[in-house]
Amino acid sequence: MLFGNPEREAPVLSPDGQQLLYLAPVQGVLNVWVGPADRPDQARPITRDASRGIRVALWSAGGERVLYLQDRDGKENWRLYAVDPATAKEIDLSSGPNARTLPAQLSYRRPHEVVVIANDRDPAWHDVYSIDVRTAKRRLLFKNDQRLSWFLIDDDLEVRGGVRGTADGGMEMLAPRGKRWQQLLAVGLVDERTTEPGSIDADGHTLYLKDSRGRETAALVARDLETGQERVLAEHPKAGISDWIEDHETHRPLAVSFTHLRQEWQALDKTIEADLTELRAVADGELAVVSQSRDGKRWVVQYRVDDGPARYYLYDRNDRRAKLLFTADAELAAHQLAKMRPVVIRARDGLELVSYYTLPVGADPDGDGLPNAPLPTVLVVHGGPWERDTWGFSPHHQWLASRGYAVLSVNFRGSSGFTKSFINAGDHEMGGKMHDDLLDAVAWMVEQRIADPERVAIMGGSYGGYATLVGLTVTPETFACGVDLVGPSNLETLLASVPPYWVATGLRFKARWGDLDTEEGRALLRERSPLHRVEAIKRPLLIGQGANDPRVTQQESDQIVAAMQARGLPVTYVLYPDEGHGFGRPENAISFNAITEAFLARCLGGPYQPIGDDFKNASLIVKTGAEHVPGLNDALRAAGKP
Repeated sequence: MLFGNPEREAPVLSPDGQQLLYLAPVQGVLNVWVGPADRPDQARPITRDASRGIRVALWSAGGERVLYLQDRDGKENWRLYAVDPATAKEIDLSSGPNARTLPAQLSYRRPHEVVVIANDRDPAWHDVYSIDVRTAKRRLLFKNDQRLSWFLIDDDLEVRGGVRGTADGGMEMLAPRGKRWQQLLAVGLVDERTTEPGSIDADGHTLYLKDSRGRETAALVARDLETGQERVLAEHPKAGISDWIEDHETHRPLAVSFTHLRQEWQALDKTIEADLTELRAVADGELAVVSQSRDGKRWVVQYRVDDGPARYYLYDRNDRRAKLLFTADAELAAHQLAKMRPVVIRARDGLELVSYYTLPVGADPDGDGLPNAPLPTVLVVHGGPWERDTWGFSPHHQWLASRGYAVLSVNFRGSSGFTKSFINAGDHEMGGKMHDDLLDAVAWMVEQRIADPERVAIMGGSYGGYATLVGLTVTPETFACGVDLVGPSNLETLLASVPPYWVATGLRFKARWGDLDTEEGRALLRERSPLHRVEAIKRPLLIGQGANDPRVTQQESDQIVAAMQARGLPVTYVLYPDEGHGFGRPENAISFNAITEAFLARCLGGPYQPIGDDFKNASLIVKTGAEHVPGLNDALRAAGKP
């Protein structure tokens, strides 16, 4: 239920506000459904994907087609399709099979076109094309001979500028001036993660961007593209911009939100103050305007809570009335789920670590946030590392809490969304102070008598997987066990194998993690690589890996498993031949979580549900270590799996 498909999700209004698309299963696979905006129960499916499911869908600017993205087996070679919602006839708008085609801009002025970026000419750099959504006819708008990693496109579908990475890990924004390109602004490394362009207004004169230059957080700034003059529209002392609502016709921001511990909305336009007041009274939770009609009169508003799935309302700005469209998963919403508590934990050097923890239902009868007795605990580490955890519904928190565990998520230094000093404090601290932050948060849980210090597990995906390996190698006595999903084991081989289209990202890695081209950089990367500390591992380890992962390749899991086997250290390794960087197919997520649950029960002593039929339609291959997970060998034999 927690890790399967939602009943309905991701609603988007058509430009005229009369139709609604959303994602819902067809024979167990997510597909696109379309129906009347005020009667979503009358929708019908217009796609028939039978494999990975569709997770991104939107309307064309004219509303005559639905566009959706799909990749194959997690390889991230994204393809873009257009579907006629009336006939369900589909055409492929993509480049070759090994290229990425991603939507970049829609415009009501050119309703039959979509601007895409595609790396069919050069795998490292994306060119810009305009494609007719009805015929798939394309025309080249910009050949990317400027090595731009991001493009600024206006409502006339003209490329007005772009972003280029610089050798120091920063970036510069450029704009064409005749046949030459001119620098509009330079962003150094200290601001690179907290400054980014947004959109150009409909008149083509003003650029709205997030900007931390000269301040500590990412403010919303309006920049005159001709004069370079800038105005700060909104800012927050402790958090950067997390979301904004714009006028669809003019692209002018109407309201902006910031998230430190919890979401805070700030109105920028008097016309929207009454809307925000009304919407706050509609339902509990943190709200987001996820879709609008072209005229801005109809909104789809999401309400996110911590103890249930999201709810979606259709809001009419004319009469300021909201009507419930649907709950993402009504069956799940009927269950009593656990609450999530936000807390600021002090790191040993004084940094504030915005964190969130969840206790099992019934573990805190007096509501003071403390259980009657210390609990086995799971530290769930987010990926990125330039991402963040937020308050709200978390399937992992709910799942683990339902098994009797306290669950903790920590925004360690280097996490995004806070001050630029906080994110920059993570530079060159992979496996160093970033790990200390996790230890300090666990220590706080122990001091508060929330966590039993002898029964704390660490788990996570991507950077969270790396943090798990660090936890078991750098501090081998701290954690009772670890679960690593697609985590890098060797930072040198990780950086040597990034996808070709990550050239700009590679410059950031070089500046913030370590430079493969220097002896000093290689020494730092080697020192912070768990692969070179394998002999220190004393506690059980479970690894999950997608065979097609283009970011953290299979080599990262293979090599640490081989090193552990060479030393006679037990490890359980589960490979998914049809997955990439994480699990796209719910069947695979369910299968790995069933293994994880039994694995955690063995090392933390909590209850678990026997695996049963959790391997149905999953592609898993247990490469080694099935004997270390209760019931796994029997489940594999019952499912006919290797």
